[in-house]
Amino acid sequence: MSQSPSTLYAKLLGETASITWQELQPFFARGALLWVNEGLDLIAVAEAVAENQASKVSGWLAEGSLGKVEEERASDLLSRDPQLWAVVVAPWVLVQEKAERSALH
Repeated sequence: MSQSPSTLYAKLLGETASITWQELQPFFARGALLWVNEGLDLIAVAEAVAENQASKVSGWLAEGSLGKVEEERASDLLSRDPQLWAVVVAPWVLVQEKAERSALH
């Protein structure tokens, strides 16, 4: 297996953008928003979704590392307004909270 990023990975990386919760709320309302936990690579997850890699995606869903944004998380995001990363893999928008690198003093 090659260690270089795939063409799809590079394409998705180029389409990933910083976004606010305010901008994501319409996608949440439609049920089209998937949360990617901090421990996962947002782009690798998007690539697996785009390529219908069912075993990977179902594993993340089963362990709770990937899933629809729940009401509780939506309320938390609304109150905190953290920086988020998002990438579209139609019909989904995958979103992840940006890591706080400056938190390591």
